[in-house]
Amino acid sequence: MRLLVGLGNPGSGYTNNRHNLGFMTADSIVARHNLGAWRTKFQGQLAQGQLAGDKVVVLKPSTFMNESGRSVSEAMSFYKLELDDVIVFYDEIELAPGKVRVKKGGGHAGHNGIRSLVAHSGEAFWRVRMGVGHPGQKDRVSGYVLQDFAEADKTWVTALREASADATPLLVNGEDNRFMTDVSQAMRDVNTPPSPRDKKTEKKEG
Repeated sequence: MRLLVGLGNPGSGYTNNRHNLGFMTADSIVARHNLGAWRTKFQGQLAQGQLAGDKVVVLKPSTFMNESGRSVSEAMSFYKLELDDVIVFYDEIELAPGKVRVKKGGGHAGHNGIRSLVAHSGEAFWRVRMGVGHPGQKDRVSGYVLQDFAEADKTWVTALREASADATPLLVNGEDNRFMTDVSQAMRDVNTPPSPRDKKTEKKEG
C-alpha cells in the first residue's frame, strides 16, 4: 500500500497559489485514475482506490502547510505504514518551473510542509519536488509561494499536473527514474518561463 500526499493550504483563498501545487497534483491523480470521491479523515481530505495493482490512499492535509505532518502521521499510524510507503508531492523553488525531481529522504530546505512531516514522522519518505522557480531574493520567498500562478502559467502547470498523474503508477511500482523520464518527456515541448532569479542572472550577464 502507498500513501500519496499532496501538500498545500486549505481554503479558496489558497487554491491557485504556487504553494498549492501538491494539492493540485493530488486532484489530478485522483481524477486521472478514478480513485473515488474525497472524504474527510485524518485531519485532511482522502481518496483511495487501486493503482498499479496496489492499494493507494491520496491525502491532502487540511491542517495548513506548517502542520501537515500531523495529518500524515495519523494516516501512517492507521494504515501501519512505513516512511518508505509515503510519496509526497510539493512545490520546489530551487527547481525551474516545470522541472521534477524525485528523491528519498533529506532535509526540509526551508519548506514548512516538509519540515512538519520530518518533525512528526522522520525524513526517509519519498519526495516529488515540482519546480515553481525562485523569486530571486530570500526575503521574497514567502510572498512568492503564496501568490497565485499567473494566467500565463496555466498551460505548463496543467501539463505538469497531468504528466505527473499519468506517470504516478511508476512511482507506486518504485520506478522513480522512469517517472522522472516520462514527466520530462511530456514537458519537453511545453513552454515554461524562467524563474525570476534566472531572469536576474541573465540581465546581469548581459
